[in-house]
Amino acid sequence: MGYQLELRHFTYFLAVAEELHFRKAAEKLFISQPGLSRQIKQMEEILEVQLFIRDKKKVVLTPAGHYLKNKTEDIFHQIKEMKRQLQLIGEGDSGEIRIGFLGSAMHNVIPNLLLDLKDKFPKIKTSLEELPNTDQVEAVLKDELDLGFVRLSRVPAALQMTTVYEDTFSLVLPESYPMLTRNYEGMHQFAHDNFILFSKEYSPFYYETIMSICSDAGFVPKVSHKTVHAHTIFKLVENNLGIAIVPTALQSGFRMRVKFIELKQIDQRALLSVIWKKDNPNPVLKNCVDLLLK
Repeated sequence: MGYQLELRHFTYFLAVAEELHFRKAAEKLFISQPGLSRQIKQMEEILEVQLFIRDKKKVVLTPAGHYLKNKTEDIFHQIKEMKRQLQLIGEGDSGEIRIGFLGSAMHNVIPNLLLDLKDKFPKIKTSLEELPNTDQVEAVLKDELDLGFVRLSRVPAALQMTTVYEDTFSLVLPESYPMLTRNYEGMHQFAHDNFILFSKEYSPFYYETIMSICSDAGFVPKVSHKTVHAHTIFKLVENNLGIAIVPTALQSGFRMRVKFIELKQIDQRALLSVIWKKDNPNPVLKNCVDLLLK
């Protein structure tokens, strides 16, 4: 016997099990009564069990038929739920978004995005990973991340990049630095200080921007320390090992013996951009980008 059990067999069986009447079930299914009878008989042969007791007056489920009716109802409920979930995933209402970020993005942009996602698309799961700019670019290109938050001037052609936050820079000085913040006149006042910077490998765009800020003030900074963590920068400044220039947003979240001077008058700005792969098939991505760029 070459018959195989197919989904249609369960559809036909459930109709008869609910109606307990072959003609009514056939009308419900828009097939002929003899055709329905053949399908049920074929199903019984495949399963090697009798599902219905039939006579001229009534149709009754056997114990095996009762068991299969309950199981079939469960199966169709699961299929219906699976279809609903697939539609949600296809529309980007459910699924997962993998996000890479620089630490400074966590002070404003990413928390707002996560709150918006929780409000608009509560079934979307998020995973976060703090990575340097270049590592984020590589991960997005390899489809290991869906979104990245970077400070870069350019990215490969396969990626889309859009600025999502424009910030000023702030000078970071030890609390005991021998100059009051109100006496600040310009960056030229700090030409002889040691500077602590994010490393060029970690953020080349940031590094070159700081170089240009100092160049505009007429000097090349003496770089004494480089790091990849804002906390380390502030700790070094606190201990009088140098001064720093950081995006102003980094002021929040750190309580140390340092003082800030916001550099409002300079032309340079700290730009945070979001990147994603143009042909990324993840349907959740569009909803995330739409929320981010609203």
